[in-house]
Amino acid sequence: MEHTKLYRVHDMAARQGKLTVEGPVDESCLRDLLMHEQLDAFRVPREQHHALIDIASLPEGRVIIARDGRVIVGYVTFHYPDECERWSEGGMKDLLELGAIEVADNYRSAGLGKQMLRAAFEDGQLDDYIVFTTEYYWHWDLKNTQMSVWDYRKMMEKLMKTVDMVWFATDDPEICAHPANCLMVRIGNRVPLSSAEQFDRVRFRNRFMY
Repeated sequence: MEHTKLYRVHDMAARQGKLTVEGPVDESCLRDLLMHEQLDAFRVPREQHHALIDIASLPEGRVIIARDGRVIVGYVTFHYPDECERWSEGGMKDLLELGAIEVADNYRSAGLGKQMLRAAFEDGQLDDYIVFTTEYYWHWDLKNTQMSVWDYRKMMEKLMKTVDMVWFATDDPEICAHPANCLMVRIGNRVPLSSAEQFDRVRFRNRFMY
C-alpha cells in the first residue's frame, strides 16, 4: 500500500506567542528540533525524541508536532500496530494506530491537541485507513490535571471526536480491564467493506459478541 503523506503547516496564537503545528514531518526535521522537558508521559524526553524520529522514518509512520520555535511542545503519532498486539493479527495494511498524543504541561488548554489531530486528517489524507486508538486510564495524567478518571475519559472522547473518531466495542482484555478504558475508531470513507469486516474480526475474538 502506498502511504501518501500531505505536509501541512499552521500557525496559531497562544499565551506563549506564535506556535506552529505541522506534519507529517520527516526524521531530518525532527533531528533539528529539541524536545520540551515536560514531554515525559511515556518515556524520558530524550528517548521520546528518538522514538518520534524512528516513527517518522517508517513508510506508514506519521508524526504531527506542535512547536514553539525549535522546541517540540506536543506531538501525535500514527503507525502500524505493534506486532505483539492483537491489532496486528489481521495483517491489515489500511489499519493505523494513533499511538500517542501528548502536550507539554505549560502548553495545555491552548487547543494544540485538536489542531494536531486536524492537521493529521486534513484534506482526507487518512480516508483510506481505519484509524484507532486504545485509551488506557493508567496512561492519563490524572495527577497534574486533578481530574477524575471519568472526566478525563470524557475529555479524551471529546478530543477524538474532533476528527470523527468514535467509541467501538471490543473484547480486548486490556481495554476490558477497566470500564474507563476504551477503543476509539474512525473508518475512512474510502475504506472497503472487506477491511471493516476484518477489523471486526480483530476487535472481537469471541464471535458471539457481535
